Amino acid sequence: MKNLLYKTSRGQYILGDSQKLIENGSLDDFKNKVQLILFSPPFPLNAKKKYGNKLGDEYKKWLSDLAPLFTKLLKKDGSIVVELGNAWEHGRPVQALLSLESLIAFLNNPKADLRLCQEFICYNPSRLPSPAQWVTVNRIRTIDSYTHVWWMSKSDYPKADNRRVLRPYSKSMLQLLKRKKYNSGRRPSEHTISEKSFLTDNKGSIMHNVLELEQMDQERDLRLPQNMFSFANTNSNDFFSNECRRKNIPIHPARMPTALASFFIEFLTEPDDLVFDPFAGTNTTGYCAEKLGRRWLAVEIDKKYGKQSIIRFKEPKLTKTLTIKKI
Repeated sequence: MKNLLYKTSRGQYILGDSQKLIENGSLDDFKNKVQLILFSPPFPLNAKKKYGNKLGDEYKKWLSDLAPLFTKLLKKDGSIVVELGNAWEHGRPVQALLSLESLIAFLNNPKADLRLCQEFICYNPSRLPSPAQWVTVNRIRTIDSYTHVWWMSKSDYPKADNRRVLRPYSKSMLQLLKRKKYNSGRRPSEHTISEKSFLTDNKGSIMHNVLELEQMDQERDLRLPQNMFSFANTNSNDFFSNECRRKNIPIHPARMPTALASFFIEFLTEPDDLVFDPFAGTNTTGYCAEKLGRRWLAVEIDKKYGKQSIIRFKEPKLTKTLTIKKI
């Protein structure tokens, strides 16, 4: 492809507008081949940002129009995962409905035939206080510290396996498995727990739909799936961030957390499946897919972020050859 910026043995990064590339047939080779579309679109804000957000009804229509385009690329049992931030009314301490309206418009586009599989919450205790006027100046709102993550599909039964994202057992559960007994019987909830219900060692407990990427309670262990844990707590001190600081390169202000991307890649795909990010930015999705043994396709309209994303693949732990095409 003429707009190829770089590639590895598993993926390729393309410069361009993903909407236009799909509409003009440039991505036809990927029709019905993508297992997971994972992206964080520009948030619907009230003031223009350098990374290209849209506003109001324009944003809602734009996001809705993407739904049938993305489903053309998606396999029958594939998934779409969208991270959406909150929006606030301009000049008012009132949360806007635009994010939810946009999501519903995306889901309800009749040409896409999508259904909502599950909602997730991604909690980030390190986020800066926002909206600043109402949180730090007027002091009449609390910090907006999470984003919604929405999992959807063309099928009621997309490929998924929560056994791939089991989190370590708690200390109390490990003790229970060791002593082989617990208080069984009828609970106040009227559920009856048998004497053997919790004695099977499943090598971990099922992950919750609240994704705690940093430790909320210092008295409690942070329990993340193994591969997700290797990506967590490193966003500000990983190879990519350190290299950007060393080279005095401004870092993309709205990067998807690597732990978030790795969780959904592990949960919803298997090795060699294809993962697509239509708003790749500094290519968190492609980087995580590469490390987890998945194939990937990334599209980004801003050449500056594309060049910045190359830094990720110069990490010493990534041994795959990176081929860079000068544009």
